[in-house]
Amino acid sequence: MTPDTLVETALPPVPLTVEGASVLHQMMRFRWPAWRALAPDARAEIVAEAAGVLEPMPNSAVYSLLGHKGDLMLVHFRKDFEELNRAELQLARLRLSDYLETTSSYLSMVELGLYESTSKVYGGLAAKGVQPFSEEWNKEIEAVLERQRQAMAPRLWPEIPPAKYLCFYPMDRRRGESVNWYTESMAERQRMMHEHGMIGRRYAGEVRQIISGSIGFDDWEWGVDLFADDPLVYKKLIYEMRFDQVSALYALFGTFFVGLRVQELGKLLL
Repeated sequence: MTPDTLVETALPPVPLTVEGASVLHQMMRFRWPAWRALAPDARAEIVAEAAGVLEPMPNSAVYSLLGHKGDLMLVHFRKDFEELNRAELQLARLRLSDYLETTSSYLSMVELGLYESTSKVYGGLAAKGVQPFSEEWNKEIEAVLERQRQAMAPRLWPEIPPAKYLCFYPMDRRRGESVNWYTESMAERQRMMHEHGMIGRRYAGEVRQIISGSIGFDDWEWGVDLFADDPLVYKKLIYEMRFDQVSALYALFGTFFVGLRVQELGKLLL
């Protein structure tokens, strides 16, 4: 074992992250038979009430889902979980909620991984002989995180992009079987994530990606939102990424949801 390997082994294996907006995805099925049984005037009143709440709601969006997994997907970006809860309860009080059945949901928090910064700061502190998790260590780490929070604030607190389509899916890093992401060294994970990110950068003008962390919040480890005006980019981007090492060996994907942005509820429901 080399000296560098010995140093890395003694350092924390967890990369630093900075977090921002709290995110909630709500997938709904619409009770069309009960809705059609209402008189036209009643339907119009219910839609008007819902539109008056949903359409001006800051940093929320409604999508019409394609396929059998649901009819609507509501996405909310908020300051914290308390604000997400208020948004969820506000929607539950609408008369429209009597005609909606939740099929799935996903809770997460916008997250940016700092592999490169982590390696530099851990290495620098180790070179100075600073013990991990000591008072000096924690102070230096917090200073790095605060600088990153300020520098990356626009990415940590994004507005929901106005793109026509949204593709959302959760994912994990593989553990067990013959490979395990969490037993790879920090340097090897950093290398693979860099290669993975370089593919996404080639699609920067066509798709906006927002990654949110969900470890401890939901059943998967991350949520991925892809916003684009042409859905074909989802197929091309995700297919290409599956050939890089980090996806080919370590990625596990959950259910994919694809929807079209709804600007006016009335056009969808009336």
